[in-house]
Parts: sequence; C-alpha cells; structure tokens
Amino acid sequence: MPDTRFITEFDQYLFGQGTHYDLYNKLGAHPMTVDGEEGVYFAVWAPNAEAVSLVGNFNEWDGNATPMERLEPLGIYEIFLPEMEIGDIYKYCVTTKAGYTILKADPYGFQAELRPNNASVIADISDFKWQDSRWMKKREKFDDKKDPMFVYEVHPGSWKKHEQTEEDVDGFYNYREMAHELAKYVKDMGYTHVELMGIAEHPFDGSWGYQVTNYFAPTSRHGSPEDFQYFINYLHQQNIGVILDWVPAHFPRDAFGLAEFDGTCLYEYADPRKGEHPDWGTKVFDYGKTEVRNFLICNALFWLEKYHVDGLRVDAVASMLYLDYGREDGQWVPNIYGGNENLEAIEFFKHLNTIVKKRNPGIVMIAEESTAWPKVTDKAEYGGLDFSLKWNMGWMHDFLEYMKLDPYFRKYNHTKMNFAMVYAYSENYMLVLSHDEVVHLKCSMIEKMPGSYEEKFKNLMAGYAFMTGHPGKKLLFMGQDFGQHREWSEERELDWFLLEKEPNHQLQLFVKELLHLYKSNKCLYEYDCWPEGFEWINADDGDRSIFSFVRHSASGKNNMLFVINFTPVERPDYRVGTTCRRKHTLVLNSDDKKFGGKGKRRPKEYKPVKKECDGRKYSIQYKLPAYGVAVFKF
Repeated sequence: MPDTRFITEFDQYLFGQGTHYDLYNKLGAHPMTVDGEEGVYFAVWAPNAEAVSLVGNFNEWDGNATPMERLEPLGIYEIFLPEMEIGDIYKYCVTTKAGYTILKADPYGFQAELRPNNASVIADISDFKWQDSRWMKKREKFDDKKDPMFVYEVHPGSWKKHEQTEEDVDGFYNYREMAHELAKYVKDMGYTHVELMGIAEHPFDGSWGYQVTNYFAPTSRHGSPEDFQYFINYLHQQNIGVILDWVPAHFPRDAFGLAEFDGTCLYEYADPRKGEHPDWGTKVFDYGKTEVRNFLICNALFWLEKYHVDGLRVDAVASMLYLDYGREDGQWVPNIYGGNENLEAIEFFKHLNTIVKKRNPGIVMIAEESTAWPKVTDKAEYGGLDFSLKWNMGWMHDFLEYMKLDPYFRKYNHTKMNFAMVYAYSENYMLVLSHDEVVHLKCSMIEKMPGSYEEKFKNLMAGYAFMTGHPGKKLLFMGQDFGQHREWSEERELDWFLLEKEPNHQLQLFVKELLHLYKSNKCLYEYDCWPEGFEWINADDGDRSIFSFVRHSASGKNNMLFVINFTPVERPDYRVGTTCRRKHTLVLNSDDKKFGGKGKRRPKEYKPVKKECDGRKYSIQYKLPAYGVAVFKF
C-alpha cells in the first residue's frame, strides 16, 4: 500500500462517531489508480478478526494468497490490488479468534451475484449520466404534507414476467425494459409514485426482499446497478417518484452475510434476547454501536443520493421500537429504566431522519409502524421520531373488516369507517392497502368483498372511492386496481389476462378515474394533515350505511362532496346536506355504463335548495344507486 492510505485517520474518527455519512465511498471495493497503476481498493470493517484476506477467481479462492492489512484503532482491513477489474467476483476470508475461517460477502459491495451464487461483484456506479435534473430540482420543493401522493406498490419480480424458457428459467424483466413498461402503466393510471419491494439483494425469493444480505447492491435478478440507475432516471423523466422498501430492523443468518461477521456478533446485539427475532429467525441490528448506526444511516443516504431515490418506506418499525416485540416473558431485556422501549433504536431514528432530510430536501421517510407509539411524525426536537408519514394500520384494519361484511351487518359496524377521523391528525398518515393484505389466505381485495360476482366489483369501487376521499396519502398494491382474483404470489406475474373481462376492465377504469380526479383537485390532498380539509356531512347514517363528507381546498374553490352507499339498496329520493348554495357539478358517477353501471341519464349540475338536511341549511337531491358513488365539485 502507498503511505497515503485511502482510509484516513479522520475517516476512522467519523466512523467511530457514527457520522461518516459517505462511508460507502471508503469501505467496499473501489476501482482507482494508485501510483499510476490501475486496480481496485478494498476495505472492510472486522475488528474482532484475527486476520482477513481477499479471495476470488483471481487467486483460486486461496485464503492465504492475498492477506489484507489491518488499520487501527477500528480494525478496518484494506488492500489495493492492481489488475483487478469491474465484474470480477470476490469475498473476504475472515479468520476468527477461535481459529476457523468464514467467507463473507462485502457489506458495502455495490453488486452481488445472482442467487444461488452470493459473492460480491466489483462495480463502478459513478459513470452513469443522469438526466433527471428537472425532477431533482422540483423534488427539493416537494411537500409530503401538501402535495399529492398516490403510491403504486410493486414487486418487480412478479409485476410482469417473460415466458419462462430453459435459458431464462425466472423470466424476470430487466430494470430497463421494466422502466418503460411500468412508467407507461403508472402514467396512464395516474399514480404519482411507485414503491418497490425487494430491491436490496436477498438470496431467497420467498422473503420478498425483507431478508437482505447486501444492503448496497440492487438485486441482480433484474440487471446491473447501471440498469437500476436507468430505471430511476427514466421514471423521473416521466414525472414519477420512486420509493424503496428499506429494512433496518433485521437481517438473515446466511453464512455469507452480516451474521457473526468477524466471528463475533458485530452487526447484531450479542445477547440473543435483544439480537434475535424468535418469530422470524433473523438477527437484530445493534443500534447501540456507532459503527452499526453509521452503516445503516449511510446506506439510507446511499440510495437517496447515489440512486436519486425519492423516499424510503422503513419496514417493521414497531419491531425496532419495542424490546418485547414478538417475544414472550423471559425472551427480552428491559431498558435501563425497566421499560420495553428500545432507547437506542429511538435515537437511531431521530438521527437517521434528521440527517436524511437535512441533506435531501423533499425526500419522504415513511414508517410502517403498527402500534400507537406517539409522535412518529413529530419533529425530533419535540420528542418525535421525525418520520414524514406513518402507515395508518388502524384505518386499514377497520376498513377491511367493514368491507368484508355482508351489507346487512354493516349498519352494526358503522363506526369502523368513521372512527379513524377521531385520530386522523395525531400523525401525518398514509392510507395503505399493501401486499401484506392479499397474501397468506387473506384473499385478494376483490375476493374479500361480499355478494355476487357483480356485487364484489361494486363493493370494491365504493371502498376505493371512500379511500380516495379520506384524508391521508394513499398506497395500493399492484393487481388490486383491476381486481386480481388470486392471492398474490412472488412466483408468477399478475393475472393481466383478467383485463379482457368486462368487470375487471371496468374496475380498472374506475380506479383510473379516481386517480386522475385525485391528482387534478387540490382539495383531495393539500389539507390531508389539517382538520380544515375535511368535514363530515353525515357520519352517522348507519341504518342506510351511507357516508357523506366534504373535502375542502385551501382557496375555498373546487371543493368536493362525496356520497357513498355501502348497501345494495337504491335510494331514488336521497337528499344530502351541503355547505353552500353554489352549483354542484357531478364529476364522478359509479352508475356510468363504462364502470358497469346502468347508465341512467341524470343531470350534471345540481343547484342546492334551502331545505334542511343533515343539519345543513342547504341540500341537494340525487338518485343514489345501489353501492352508488357520487362525487360533486362545488
């Protein structure tokens, strides 16, 4: 090695403090020229190892051939190898204090082999020519409280597949072709963002990407890192945001991964009562170690800054916050105050979210947090975790329980649909109907619905309309916008052939209409996080199972009145109160023939009359069909 090392004392100082936010530029494998010689510099953190060497095809995987040099005080091993090239594969051969050797993939490696192989691949991600400057400039001003967000959740491996052959047994789309196909669909439908499951490299398809072994490597199932950069770049050019699922809660035990990396519990808590998830069989990151926190925070920044990703949906937040999550008595250790809160994870979230937002204005940090933990989206200085948005799991559970009911019994469960407004502004919420709700015998969205085949589609249209009008940003899993009948499986593509069937096509058209209505009317998103944006007209019409409410815009113009009937009973003389006497224009009618309705002619404009209804001075009369949805603009 030259005297001037690539890893400096200052690098080690920042790493030890947990504040080396660009550490991925130092650790890992980096092509470079040293003293006029081209090669690759390697560096890995393994403080408790007896020795570390580099192995690969270049030295016939001989653990004695290429020893690395140890740097103190942090125990980083480094080496520069001339003539190594992009595309070469490698691992670290770690000799433990106990005297045995283990082969480990690079924790900071930018690329990994396609499973079942698991070596790291030398990659250079600095040469891609980004062409999304207009999007990135606009992103700086994005406000996740006031701007529209209707997210399309996608599992890239099963959204669409090629016909499987002997040469292509998986049928996976490449990132580049997926970019064009997906952007076309998302733009046509009207979604604002896509959220990608399973991008960081993982060995087991059935984990859906939630058991990560290579945190800095986009999965090779769909191509190279450059291909993934192209994917992001193209979606940005098409005015579509990209959110990634991110998993800092746990990692698998695979021998080549992070588990017992240097022969000791380096990345995980050493005490199994803190360091292992009994239900999942995975390891838990040690949030008390500055170097581990640094690894995770710089990984989040890596995706946001090097790949231009627009936000992260942080998986399994509750499992990180609670020391007793998924554990029985005797399986967990209380904190220093005797409580079940993981104080180290709390500080990690505050650090993560504040630095990420400071360095990247306009990005979105979303918490999948399933409990009543307070202040998830409040500022860190006020005692909050500083997330941008929180998945509203309470709304989701109540909504699905209500929608699954036979309409006759909905009147006895009316509060399931209006209860969420009691706490709607306690956090900044995102309403979600995610992949978790259409697997493991839970049924697809359409098959959750009661009634005849035709009624299932009418029910789901009413449910989606309620979701669109309800305060909160939105997320819908792929396939549910056209009524996929089978539960989702990562092993096959969506049942796109269903779009040849009239009911599925009509449902898709209805969702498309909702999405474009949503994006083009500020009243449906700019006041999501403030009570001024929503007003019940009648939240208590349980006997008829009808909900009516108004969404207000900040300007007072282009407000919307929603009326939704959740029973198969037609209400030809239905009267609904309204907030003013101005003309109301019917902008969405589920009884339209294109949505599978009867197509009865009805006026487009309605003038409120001075007739009390729902406690309002003015009201309009409307022939409300069975399972009818009517949206008026005024």
